[in-house]
Amino acid sequence: MPTLETTVDGLKLPNPFIIASGPPGTNGNVMAKAYDEGWGAVICKTISLDAGKIHNVQPRYARLRARRSDEIIGWENIELISDRPFNVWIDELKATKDRYADRALIASIMEEYRKDAWVEIVERCEAAGVDGFELNFSCPHGLPERKMGSAMGENPEILQEVAGWVKAVASRPVWAKLTPNVTYIEEPARGAFRAGCEGVSAINTIRSVLGVNLETLRPEPAVEGYTTAGGYSSRAVLPIALRMVMEIATVIRDEFPGRTLSGVGGIETGEDAAQFLLLGADTVQVCTGVMKYGYGLIHPLCDALLKFMDRHGFERLEDFRGHSLQYFTTHSDLVRRQREARAAARAGAQRMIQRDEQWSGDDFVEQSDALARG
Repeated sequence: MPTLETTVDGLKLPNPFIIASGPPGTNGNVMAKAYDEGWGAVICKTISLDAGKIHNVQPRYARLRARRSDEIIGWENIELISDRPFNVWIDELKATKDRYADRALIASIMEEYRKDAWVEIVERCEAAGVDGFELNFSCPHGLPERKMGSAMGENPEILQEVAGWVKAVASRPVWAKLTPNVTYIEEPARGAFRAGCEGVSAINTIRSVLGVNLETLRPEPAVEGYTTAGGYSSRAVLPIALRMVMEIATVIRDEFPGRTLSGVGGIETGEDAAQFLLLGADTVQVCTGVMKYGYGLIHPLCDALLKFMDRHGFERLEDFRGHSLQYFTTHSDLVRRQREARAAARAGAQRMIQRDEQWSGDDFVEQSDALARG
């Protein structure tokens, strides 16, 4: 009987499905709902020491729908990190751990380019009892003017330096959440691993403009008629997330064995999750999917992943994690493989019996089979 239980960086999880940092982990009440429904772990909405600089606007979401089915396939947000005071968060993190002592609670944290700020937030979150950290180096629109979020994550050297500050004081596992808004995501991943991070998460949202309203001629979401570029998520980003997970997993396999990877981006079904795991992810995170379907989404996610495992005879996630990485190669190698396959096919056709005199007693059965196959 297959099991979804897994242990990642010392964290024991009942399943690999994690609430990603964002609105579904925005306070203690909703985090409790996630645990009660059965999510494997929760990453709280990103917090910082000074919530006074966080000012959200409304509306802050825009959605892209399929033309024929009206299904939501793309979701843009211009939402900032948590606007709740840090002391309130410390109380709620502690209360959540007191209530769910055996469940993994990960703090998503973001600070400015100041060592003392990163050290303080890590130490105070650890005192509240969190089980690990996810460093937000990836928000594409949240306070880049303060060199926060993706403003750090786009620079592998700065990412490595800041992650090193955290690793010097943290006693719990540390993951760096990477931005997809770079040319080569392998470089910031290497920076995180060189700093000593146990793992990385990828991807955060993709910097985007969802569209322009052709009646008002204003881009959306419009706030008093104006907007800003935001972060794109939902089903439409899944192929991009899969590609980047594959690239990071290859780096882990070849250069940093033993490090971990949490896959994020467009996951709404157990089959989606299976693809991330096949490409090397240890866990998968869901945010927009919960916003679309609710916390009960965990049940079909687990059911579908278990059915996939049962169909292929996999007992544990480790049985197929990274299995599909072996099938990636270079374009020139694809050309070589196809050339060789076609040459072999032509040779086989030439060996088929065209005239009676070609029959031989030594390979009579093989020649008969070839004629049956055509």
